[in-house]
Amino acid sequence: MTLQKIKTAARTFLVVAGGALAMSTLAAPFPGKPVRVITASSAGSGPDAAMRVLAEKLSAKWGQPVIVDNRPGGNGFIAVSAFRQATPDGHELINLDSSHITTHPHTFSRLPYDPQKDFAPIRPILLTDFFVVVGKDSPYKSLDDIVAAAKASKGQLTYGSWFNGSPGHLGGLRLQAQQGVDMLHVPFKEMPQLYSAVATQEVQWALGSLASAGPLEKAGKVRFIGVAAPQRSPFFPDLPSSSESAVAKGYEVNAWVGLFAPKGPPKEVREKIAADIKDVMAQPDLVDRYRNLGYVPMHLTPDGFEARIATEIKAWSKIISDARIRLD
Repeated sequence: MTLQKIKTAARTFLVVAGGALAMSTLAAPFPGKPVRVITASSAGSGPDAAMRVLAEKLSAKWGQPVIVDNRPGGNGFIAVSAFRQATPDGHELINLDSSHITTHPHTFSRLPYDPQKDFAPIRPILLTDFFVVVGKDSPYKSLDDIVAAAKASKGQLTYGSWFNGSPGHLGGLRLQAQQGVDMLHVPFKEMPQLYSAVATQEVQWALGSLASAGPLEKAGKVRFIGVAAPQRSPFFPDLPSSSESAVAKGYEVNAWVGLFAPKGPPKEVREKIAADIKDVMAQPDLVDRYRNLGYVPMHLTPDGFEARIATEIKAWSKIISDARIRLD
């Protein structure tokens, strides 16, 4: 064999070997090491508990530890900052709620991230609907009653929330915008203060989740008169949904929590994570544990999740802009 033929054979070998190595790398099973999930939720909170249930299931399925790293505070900015250097290979994810992604772009003039450019949606993991909450002796029996009272009171009907810019506050603004009414918003520093004020009719109504308002409802101090959702709640199947309202059809307020990767993960990795989450979320014991927390699993594909986020960001834009809400 001539020297030239030897050089040609060597080059061919290197090309083939390099291609085989690249294919081997691409074909490497995910995950190949522990997965870290940064979460903006505080340890012991409902969303944290739900994430840990899911992490436990994914760890068993993947044969790798799934580590939940709590970085609460700062409106989610602390968690996002810790996530900023994450590599987009699926081994580092972030767990954020709907406020961080869909309303913060409008309530903060200087948001230190772009929810649509910096994150790749993987899959939502839970949904919580909001109930319409009134005091046990309130004259209001339905969402329609509240709308009628708001129209008659010309800005004097009060509703409370747990802080300015909270889902309860923005949900009230959404009802105002849909119905063309004015109401007086009363913010509180803590959720227990809010629902105690609803119980005594210091404020006429509020939105509340099963976790936040459920204890006082169970104690008989407040009543749920409806759910701001297109369908009835599995937790209160006898309560009408807003879709059954005579005047407030389409009124919907909820909160969700989802998993995101840094922008640009491999398509196959993104789809595998989403598919594996779907599988474990169908397990009856996970569904039961979510139910005990007051949550229901939420099912959307990565593309469906991305589309929902875009729709929600657009829907909140005018409501928040018209109300001139700024949290910074």
